[in-house]
Amino acid sequence: MKKKISLLLILSMLFSILMTGCGKEESNLTKVTLNEVAHSIFYAPMYVAIEEGYFADEGIDLELVTGFGADKTMTAVLSGEADIGFMGSEATIYTYLGNTDDYVVNFAQLTQRAGNFLVAREPMDNFKWEDLKGKNVLGGRQGGMPEMVFEYILKMNNIDPKTDLTIDQSIDFGSTAAAFSGGQGDFSVEFEPFATSLEEKGDGYIVASLGVDSGYVPYTAFSAKSSYMEKNPKIIQGFTNALQKGMDYVNSHSSEEIAKVIAPQFEETQISTITSIVERYKSQDTWKENLIFEEDSFTLLQDILMDAKELDQPVPYEDLVTTEYAKKAAE
Repeated sequence: MKKKISLLLILSMLFSILMTGCGKEESNLTKVTLNEVAHSIFYAPMYVAIEEGYFADEGIDLELVTGFGADKTMTAVLSGEADIGFMGSEATIYTYLGNTDDYVVNFAQLTQRAGNFLVAREPMDNFKWEDLKGKNVLGGRQGGMPEMVFEYILKMNNIDPKTDLTIDQSIDFGSTAAAFSGGQGDFSVEFEPFATSLEEKGDGYIVASLGVDSGYVPYTAFSAKSSYMEKNPKIIQGFTNALQKGMDYVNSHSSEEIAKVIAPQFEETQISTITSIVERYKSQDTWKENLIFEEDSFTLLQDILMDAKELDQPVPYEDLVTTEYAKKAAE
């Protein structure tokens, strides 16, 4: 009887030691809150990094929150609700110009093309941008990248966004697909998986890719307040390292493999749909090979802002972009 009791005590002690060890391992992870502008397959490299455990490998316990709009994501970063923001970098320019002392700095660029598509009511095999003249289009928030890139394309095709068509900007981000299904608009500018979802339901048809027709544009980037980066350089470096691993994965694996990895992030979307969307993004060279936010890309962004009358004069690249973390991650 005593032997049995001793054995039980030993097993109990071993279990306690194991659990204590697990607790220590978990406590070694640093909690980091990331606020993303939207939850979209467009951001596949980030979700690969999450699902493959790359952030945990870098000592980060990542909490992902969706802001549903760059304005809301920036507010979360400025208020301290989020440590890092993922959004269009135009938001960092707006806050910088607002004389924010602790301004937000971009440290990693994820996408190099726009990720939205133009959806029509009917199939249009020979669509031309001039087909939008006189039409009603469900667009995006004024001053946001989706809307500015859309207007940038219109102007490249000699179409006046103010007079040649009607752009409805009254609908909240993420609600345009539902509004389009309900009968609003002749066309809608949609992100994935909403664009493909409209096609699958027979409510719309993708007729153009804004990512293809606008060319290379620094569409989304990761950023944090200057003070946070100064206090936590190891976290920013580890975060960037994890992202680079995710980027390496999508650039070296098939659409099927990527879709399988990120599927838990999109439980309501069929794996075949995820695969099709990933392939669409891969085929148009959406993701960079590295996370370095080059100066010429930042200049192009500011040109688009000035063309949209959202910016009077350029702001200093060196104030709002740092490449040190992305360069180290790419080594």
